[in-house]
Amino acid sequence: MSVHEKIRLIRETKGLTQEQLAEKLDMSPSAYGDIERGNSDIKLSRLEKIAESLEVKLSELFELSEKGSLNIVNFLSFDNDNKIHIGSSASELEKQLAINELKDKELAMQQREIAYLKELLDMHKNSKTNLAE
Repeated sequence: MSVHEKIRLIRETKGLTQEQLAEKLDMSPSAYGDIERGNSDIKLSRLEKIAESLEVKLSELFELSEKGSLNIVNFLSFDNDNKIHIGSSASELEKQLAINELKDKELAMQQREIAYLKELLDMHKNSKTNLAE
């Protein structure tokens, strides 16, 4: 099953019309219809919006073919960390790599913040214990 067929199937399963999904995506119904018919290439940013609008993970829009490759409109590549990148051009891949790098940095920052908040919480608990004694 191709990506455009999977999008249509998920949309129908969720009881949405093409017009409703097109409105969520801020695009014309005819342009959205072209996506479902496989008449237009889909950029990663559009696929992300479609997945979000359908309330599914981006990976759910793809499935492995009999040959073990993804059935997608564009191309598939892996970086050194075996992360999948999908895009319509080299610039799209570079954009995705930059997004992944930013997400990794944000995650590291959030992990440091969580560790700091845990320390504060422990200090607060210890001060309450000391005051109670």
